[in-house]
Amino acid sequence: MVSKEYARVKPGSTFFEVMKRAGIGVYNDGFIHAGNLAYLALMTLFPFFIVAAAVLSLVGQSTETQRAVASFLSVLPPESAELLRKPIADVLQARTGSLLWLGALVGLWTVGSFVETIRDIFRRAYGTHATQSLWRARLGLTLAIVASVLVALVSFFVQGLLTAAEQFIYRLLPFAQNVAGWLGLARFVPAAIMFGALYMLFYSVTPGKYRHSDNRKWPGALFTTIWWVSMTAGLPWVLSKLGGYDLTYGSLAGVVVMLLFFYLIGLGLVFGAHLNAALAEPPEPVVEGMQAQNVAGTATA
Repeated sequence: MVSKEYARVKPGSTFFEVMKRAGIGVYNDGFIHAGNLAYLALMTLFPFFIVAAAVLSLVGQSTETQRAVASFLSVLPPESAELLRKPIADVLQARTGSLLWLGALVGLWTVGSFVETIRDIFRRAYGTHATQSLWRARLGLTLAIVASVLVALVSFFVQGLLTAAEQFIYRLLPFAQNVAGWLGLARFVPAAIMFGALYMLFYSVTPGKYRHSDNRKWPGALFTTIWWVSMTAGLPWVLSKLGGYDLTYGSLAGVVVMLLFFYLIGLGLVFGAHLNAALAEPPEPVVEGMQAQNVAGTATA
């Protein structure tokens, strides 16, 4: 465990100690958890969209599912998005009626297992243990998942309205292009949606002792959002410079790229968890005068 005492107090030392604790936590647990998250992310993608389709079918908005899929694919590297586009569409098209709801129930359990893994990461980061019974934990996860789906879908709907309004102003009201410029900020909506969803996730999986306190949950969510956007933009560029991975993995190259992407996202999420944990229990600096007194007391003894 990282010591909470400083040898001396200096500008920036608190920041350094917090980042050090978060970095050591990632080094100890991050690589294992990132691999687990990459696998589970791939396994829960399809169940998640089945749950979304079932929720939307209640309000007769089945076309919004395709918009949700398109918005999600936009935050993935192009190779991964192209690989997932048709399989997700085929799965959603095949799920209708009672089969859709059966798939939604299975999807809730599968996605819940994924979120429970993330919750275990947070427990390790904060040094706590599970206190809730299994059924209460699962019920809470189910409600959180449904709420996240609803928030994401509402956000996608708002984004669609802003985009349509922008196009309407540009084409029919050219004298109001200043307003259209403000509406053009809709392109930042996906990042805002991602931050909101991650904040809800971080809040729901933070151990109860720290969840209901004044400890900040947004730094980890913000870091993970920035990390995700950076990986989405940077990973294709890095792969284009390296080249040859398709010759190594053949037809599985797209799957490998997708797993690599989710692995990197998992590392960022683990760092965000340890960052919040380090901020929840900040290191306690030792004043130099107190150190001198301790040394004098030891010498006298």
